[in-house]
Amino acid sequence: MNVLLIGSGGREHALAWKLKQSGRLGELYVSPGSDALFTLAKPLGVDVADHAALAVACLERGISLVVIGPEGPLADGLADALRVTGIAVFGPGKQGARLEASKEFAKRFMLNHGVATAQARAFDKRADALAYAAALGFPVVVKADGLAGGKGVTICEDQASLDKALFDCFDAHVFGKAGSKVLIEEFMAGEEASLLCFCDGKVLRPMASAQDHKRVGDGDSGPNTGGMGAYSPAPALTEPVLNQVWERILAPTLSGLRGEGIDFRGCLYVGLMLTAEGPKVVEYNVRFGDPETQALVPRMDFDLLEVLAACAEGRLADLPPLAWKAGACATVVWACQGYPAVSTKGQPIEGLRLSAGQPDSMIFHSGTVRMGSGWGTQGGRILGVTGWGADLRQALENAYGAGAHIRFEGMHYRRDIGHRALPGGRAAQ
Repeated sequence: MNVLLIGSGGREHALAWKLKQSGRLGELYVSPGSDALFTLAKPLGVDVADHAALAVACLERGISLVVIGPEGPLADGLADALRVTGIAVFGPGKQGARLEASKEFAKRFMLNHGVATAQARAFDKRADALAYAAALGFPVVVKADGLAGGKGVTICEDQASLDKALFDCFDAHVFGKAGSKVLIEEFMAGEEASLLCFCDGKVLRPMASAQDHKRVGDGDSGPNTGGMGAYSPAPALTEPVLNQVWERILAPTLSGLRGEGIDFRGCLYVGLMLTAEGPKVVEYNVRFGDPETQALVPRMDFDLLEVLAACAEGRLADLPPLAWKAGACATVVWACQGYPAVSTKGQPIEGLRLSAGQPDSMIFHSGTVRMGSGWGTQGGRILGVTGWGADLRQALENAYGAGAHIRFEGMHYRRDIGHRALPGGRAAQ
């Protein structure tokens, strides 16, 4: 089976790494790709935004499955355009992608279908947003309505932080069009976790649990990012909690999708808050998480290509239960200087060859570029250093151990990944 993978980041590098292990894979193509991805897949050389040209290229190369990684092409309707030509696609159509592309749509969907979540309302006028926030009381959460790369969420502890969050959205346009409308949401206290699910439009199959770290600094300090690290499994998602997640969230979500005629074939990512009242949805994503994917794929004890194809073809129920390797896996993100506020580029990366030779670890490239015979930074999150082991502590030791050899100017990373799941609350390194 020839496969096209859409994307260019660390998530796609991890997916390509796993897809290459499938006995069913013929040729693996990628678009737009990256220098790191081109070591695993052939470049397609077609603009992802040109849906018609992409479909023609797939047909010419005998590509029978397209796997869409990022949210942007999904929100643009790429899956719909390809399916019209008869190409199987892992990734929802434009209507299903609205669960991530519009916080307002997602919240309305949850409330309409009885999915456990926080109360919230959407506003495009500052005065109305301020009035609703005052009624909720502090702390309150402000979310840019559209796609903001995981950075459009602000927890406001007081009036000053609320004013700034609204200024960033409405006046400074920090998030572009995504912030022209905001969601004001009641604050939920508790522990966060992630549950990604395979879906074929009729059946949902949860993956292993995971937990990520959104804040840029140790101790969950500083602004939100696209994610500074992740680990799997998440101890907080015990069997009783997972049963609640199914009853309160996954079952009504699937019922709601089918009730609204949304044929969702892809990855449904459910961001969870484990509150005193039970698990509630923080947000939906409609694709594999980044960096959760980097922490999940090494634990997959099944043919990922077979599962993705089954989702795209509506036959997920025909597959055996998903098997996951015992132990744990953890990913630590190395970011460039200034991230997430700015993305500096062009710094040579040292130590990668030595890091890549460490046992029970893998380096996934997120923002790198070839520089001569080596690698350089391309901005944002640069590398996802992943380790695995018999337990989380060992997985973290392997990840931090491999990453210890990496050097580039201005680099930073969190030194407490996994702290919530470890005795004493301290990371391994």
